[in-house]
Amino acid sequence: MKLLFKAITIASAIVAAPALAADWTLNSDASHLAYGTVKIDDIGEVNSFTNLSGHVSEDGKVEIDIDLSSVETNIDIRNERMIEYVFRKAATATLTAEIDMAEVSKLDIGASTVVEVDATLSLVGTDVDFYTDMFILRVSESSVMVSTNDMVFISTEEAGVTAGVDKLMELAGLPGITRTVPVTARLMFNQDS
Repeated sequence: MKLLFKAITIASAIVAAPALAADWTLNSDASHLAYGTVKIDDIGEVNSFTNLSGHVSEDGKVEIDIDLSSVETNIDIRNERMIEYVFRKAATATLTAEIDMAEVSKLDIGASTVVEVDATLSLVGTDVDFYTDMFILRVSESSVMVSTNDMVFISTEEAGVTAGVDKLMELAGLPGITRTVPVTARLMFNQDS
């Protein structure tokens, strides 16, 4: 369910950077990756990851790392259980993608566009290929904001974490946790000097 990693795909949108001949680094403090879950049929919760890092090369290769130990569910014991059972104590999940920067490299400051992104999320030994549209805004000469244009939905099965979610249900004594979660992301990238 922590499949929110897909949201990370937004990072790939950063490739829409304003200049082709530059590398871009993720600004973790200004970025946010969140996912939603529903338990007991109608109790919705928003969770997030607080530590992201990554870059986009001048030729459009994107790599974003998600520190899985930075999961924030707003309940300490649940954070610990997520790390142990869902993420199986893996250090990071990685999102990779390649984007055609030419399509968005002409953006003026304040201008935006939507680009199609094909990406791969590597999480606890499973690679998940997915597609999404990313909204890209050129904030300044040296910064770009990339966000999911719509919610991205990911299933626990395709992410390979169903057994971990089953264990969470057992430990919490819950009758159910949804097996598909919506993911959203806002990623800020700064041009390397």
